[in-house]
Amino acid sequence: MKKFFTSESVAIGHPDKIADQIADAILDEVLKQDPLARSAIEVTVSTGDVSIFGELSTKAYVNVRDVATDTIKKIGYIEPKLGFTYDSVNVSNKIVEQSAEISSAVDQAEDDPDQIGAGDQGIIYGYANNETSDYITLALQLSHKLMKQLKAVREAGDSNSYLRPDGKGEVSVEYGDDNRPKRISAVVLSAQHIEGIELEDLRARISEDIIAPVLPTELVDENTKFFINPSGLWSLGGPQADSGLTGRKIIVDTYGGAAHHGGGAFSGKDATKVDRSGAYYARYVAKNLVAAGLADKLEIQVGYAIGVARPVSIDLDTFGTEKVSIDKIYSIVDQVFDFRPLSIINQLDLRRPIYLQTAAFGHFGRSDLDLPWEKLDQVEKIKALLAN
Repeated sequence: MKKFFTSESVAIGHPDKIADQIADAILDEVLKQDPLARSAIEVTVSTGDVSIFGELSTKAYVNVRDVATDTIKKIGYIEPKLGFTYDSVNVSNKIVEQSAEISSAVDQAEDDPDQIGAGDQGIIYGYANNETSDYITLALQLSHKLMKQLKAVREAGDSNSYLRPDGKGEVSVEYGDDNRPKRISAVVLSAQHIEGIELEDLRARISEDIIAPVLPTELVDENTKFFINPSGLWSLGGPQADSGLTGRKIIVDTYGGAAHHGGGAFSGKDATKVDRSGAYYARYVAKNLVAAGLADKLEIQVGYAIGVARPVSIDLDTFGTEKVSIDKIYSIVDQVFDFRPLSIINQLDLRRPIYLQTAAFGHFGRSDLDLPWEKLDQVEKIKALLAN
């Protein structure tokens, strides 16, 4: 029986990703001045409008409108014909201060990991597999690469570039009997473009400029199907054609559907929110365990209660790929990793302005970035414990 897996990614100019990038750009600017700030910023974008709301407690002063418009400009919405541009949008700021009750539950003692509680209740998941060098599934890795290439080609062109900021990519991979990638079965890529271009010319250029440089040739065969702008021409895109909201691409942000998701989004949230820091740490744990050879793939679930430092539960699933006993893996997790929020913040140094760079192309498997939760600095310690 054939087995397939599909993941998608979206371009930096996708409306939901615009919202994520604005939220994280504001967070980064706040953290530059106030590393102890508390943030849960949300953003919506629509035709000619950006609305910023949520909660923020900080000593910093940030010109929210300037951050938003500068972000939109860097993404590439600079031409009036796009209908949504950095110099024409209306930006409304509706941010309020964080609830005092929530703040007090988290702030019981800033220097004691047992006293800094989780910023909210919830469950988070971390995942890794050894399918790629990035420890994510091939379909997701390639989908992100397609969107990075779309950005690179657009930005390398002059003002007459045929591409515009919005776009989506999707890759389907067929697996062999050994559960390893056998071939790429399908590629879907839709790109916003200039007016007046012929559809066949557009498809040919996207195939040559974006798809061909990304796909591993040994995984493409005569039966691989390509769907390039399958609905036809697409010149009207971005917030002019569709609304955007922070956190609406949580599967793109994480594991492309290969693992569970607790439901909490990342962008706009500071590290006391375990939706973000806990999920980053769970990825860190899973990746180091897989890289140390304990399993071919591994998912970890962690449950938190608001205001409580220690998790209420930790569960592991190796999908039958473990190389040592599950009890041994639990023992190693207990000896090596500390899931208390302040410990996570300190170990991964999360009170820094590092978040805008994660707001597009995924938060995990980012070998192009120096992200602390992607480091494999616990592998040798894990191997040493295995040897005992």
